[in-house]
Amino acid sequence: MTDAASSAVTRESRRLGRYDEARGNRQSACTGSYTVTGNHLDYVDDTGFTATGDIRDGVLFHEHLVLYRGDDERARQGT
Repeated sequence: MTDAASSAVTRESRRLGRYDEARGNRQSACTGSYTVTGNHLDYVDDTGFTATGDIRDGVLFHEHLVLYRGDDERARQGT
Protein backbone atom coordinates (compact mmCIF):
# COMPACT_ATOMS: atom_id res chain seq x y z
CA MET A 1 0.00 0.00 0.00
CA THR A 2 1.21 3.51 -0.80
CA ASP A 3 0.64 6.92 0.81
CA ALA A 4 -1.15 8.93 -1.88
CA ALA A 5 -0.10 12.30 -0.47
CA SER A 6 3.62 11.77 -0.93
CA SER A 7 4.28 8.29 -2.32
CA ALA A 8 7.16 8.32 0.18
CA VAL A 9 5.74 5.55 2.38
CA THR A 10 4.90 2.06 1.22
CA ARG A 11 3.77 -0.76 3.46
CA GLU A 12 3.79 -4.42 2.58
CA SER A 13 1.59 -6.65 4.73
CA ARG A 14 3.12 -10.09 4.85
CA ARG A 15 1.93 -13.49 5.87
CA LEU A 16 1.84 -14.49 9.50
CA GLY A 17 0.96 -10.97 10.71
CA ARG A 18 4.19 -9.18 9.78
CA TYR A 19 4.68 -5.93 7.87
CA ASP A 20 7.58 -4.13 6.22
CA GLU A 21 7.47 -0.38 5.64
CA ALA A 22 9.73 1.58 3.29
CA ARG A 23 10.20 5.33 3.65
CA GLY A 24 11.63 7.15 0.66
CA ASN A 25 14.70 5.23 -0.51
CA ARG A 26 15.07 3.43 2.82
CA GLN A 27 13.84 -0.16 2.54
CA SER A 28 12.64 -1.89 5.72
CA ALA A 29 12.66 1.42 7.61
CA CYS A 30 10.04 0.00 9.95
CA THR A 31 9.12 -3.64 10.50
CA GLY A 32 6.83 -5.29 12.97
CA SER A 33 3.68 -7.26 13.56
CA TYR A 34 0.00 -6.53 13.16
CA THR A 35 -3.32 -8.03 14.18
CA VAL A 36 -6.66 -7.55 12.45
CA THR A 37 -10.03 -7.37 14.19
CA GLY A 38 -12.78 -6.73 11.65
CA ASN A 39 -11.67 -3.56 9.82
CA HIS A 40 -9.32 -2.44 12.61
CA LEU A 41 -5.56 -3.06 12.68
CA ASP A 42 -3.20 -2.83 15.63
CA TYR A 43 0.51 -2.50 14.87
CA VAL A 44 3.55 -3.06 17.07
CA ASP A 45 6.88 -2.31 15.42
CA ASP A 46 10.03 -4.18 16.36
CA THR A 47 11.11 -1.36 18.71
CA GLY A 48 7.83 -1.56 20.66
CA PHE A 49 6.12 1.50 19.14
CA THR A 50 2.37 0.98 18.67
CA ALA A 51 -0.08 2.38 16.13
CA THR A 52 -3.56 1.67 14.82
CA GLY A 53 -5.39 1.78 11.53
CA ASP A 54 -8.83 1.24 10.05
CA ILE A 55 -9.83 0.04 6.60
CA ARG A 56 -12.74 1.89 5.01
CA ASP A 57 -13.82 1.36 1.40
CA GLY A 58 -10.60 -0.52 0.66
CA VAL A 59 -8.41 2.32 1.99
CA LEU A 60 -6.17 2.02 5.07
CA PHE A 61 -6.33 5.06 7.35
CA HIS A 62 -3.21 4.61 9.45
CA GLU A 63 -2.54 7.38 11.97
CA HIS A 64 -1.77 10.41 9.72
CA LEU A 65 -1.39 8.36 6.50
CA VAL A 66 -3.97 7.34 3.90
CA LEU A 67 -2.69 4.20 2.18
CA TYR A 68 -4.05 2.74 -1.06
CA ARG A 69 -3.35 -0.54 -2.82
CA GLY A 70 -0.88 -0.07 -5.64
CA ASP A 71 -3.51 -0.90 -8.27
CA ASP A 72 -6.11 1.52 -6.84
CA GLU A 73 -6.83 4.40 -9.25
CA ARG A 74 -7.37 6.73 -6.28
CA ALA A 75 -3.68 6.35 -5.38
CA ARG A 76 -2.67 7.83 -8.72
CA GLN A 77 -5.19 10.65 -8.36
CA GLY A 78 -4.05 11.52 -4.84
CA THR A 79 -7.61 11.49 -3.47
